[in-house]
Amino acid sequence: MAKIAPFKGLRPRADIVEKVAALPYDVSNKDELNASKWNHFNFNHITRSEVDLPETTHRNSPEVYLKAKDNLERFIKEGILIQDNQECYYIYQLVMNGRSQTGLVCCSSLEDYAEDRIKKHEFTQPDRVLDRANHIKVTGAHTGLVFLACKDVSDMNRTLEDWKTNHQPVYKFASEDQISHTFWVVDNPEIIAHLTTVFEEQVPNTYIADGHHRTASASQVAEEFTQKKGIATADQYYLTCIFPESQVAIMDYNRLVLDMGTISKEAFLEALQQDFDLTAVPDNTPYRPAKPHEFGMYLGKQWYQLQVKPGSYKDNAVDILDVSILQQNIFSKILGIHDPRTDNRLEFVGGIRGLSYLQERVDSGDMAMAFSCYPVSVGQLFEVADSGSVMPPKSTWFEPKTRDGLVVHLLNHSTKQ
Repeated sequence: MAKIAPFKGLRPRADIVEKVAALPYDVSNKDELNASKWNHFNFNHITRSEVDLPETTHRNSPEVYLKAKDNLERFIKEGILIQDNQECYYIYQLVMNGRSQTGLVCCSSLEDYAEDRIKKHEFTQPDRVLDRANHIKVTGAHTGLVFLACKDVSDMNRTLEDWKTNHQPVYKFASEDQISHTFWVVDNPEIIAHLTTVFEEQVPNTYIADGHHRTASASQVAEEFTQKKGIATADQYYLTCIFPESQVAIMDYNRLVLDMGTISKEAFLEALQQDFDLTAVPDNTPYRPAKPHEFGMYLGKQWYQLQVKPGSYKDNAVDILDVSILQQNIFSKILGIHDPRTDNRLEFVGGIRGLSYLQERVDSGDMAMAFSCYPVSVGQLFEVADSGSVMPPKSTWFEPKTRDGLVVHLLNHSTKQ
């Protein structure tokens, strides 16, 4: 069963939390990073500390990690971040477009990850794992929340809602993208013990939704620590936010195709009809699929509805996914795009950008065609992870994004080496 633990969170003062909060380290674009460097309090100074170094500095150079360590120490010295006196859990609620989701911020066991009780559904890239592992080792901290999900447990859901109802939050603010962020400190020992027991007795597995590289990095560092004497048990846990299944929203992850290769438009449309029923959208508005096994396609200034024909795909946890059907029956079979991880003819677009963005990219001539997809469900994610399989790349887009900087988990290894 899942093991979680409270911790003494390092958190920003309430009067500056809005200035500290930052998007996850791998989400911010170049313009957002450049803008954040002029904000003395922004957490990017820690998670993306290259903003404080010359532009020629390589993102993975030792100077970057040392600067992150210096900046974290500055944040503590200046009282920007203050550590709680007791071990706590935390509750984090995000509201986007009227939809609310609530999760439990805690430390999750890296032993659970090693023994596959924290389930994976993606491959990781060694260079990205090494980057965050170096960041953890040099700063002595887990600085970013890893987004985990679990199946609904009524005891957990009820406890979180009761605490929210009966206690004032320590933070409540809206970020620039109009997402509301509310944060509670759970400092009652009985409630802390109850939540720990709920996971020990009722939650067999948690699932990585967003944060495979951060999890692998934390695990790698913990393995290194176990080779040294005097390593604290707390260092075998890492910073997570666990959302029950009913709270998780997955958006569509759409595709743009650079060119049609050697096939003509007419031949392409004809080839599609082997595996799909093809219908031009009458009013030519951007088409958002209404159900699984349905796609929108924009080609030649025309939107189409594609309906998958029965028997044109395999019935297993991975191949039944719409993103798999799209890859196998169109990209690979017709267009010759066989490896979506490396083929630069394919571009992935998170659903947060909207369908009009897809149409604009095609109309501008940047891309030849666009495909809109029906979102993967949380249940499908669980099924793939439980089967020990991995999803195709860029299958899930989670919104809203949790913010870095609301709480940090400090390790103990730096004082015990």
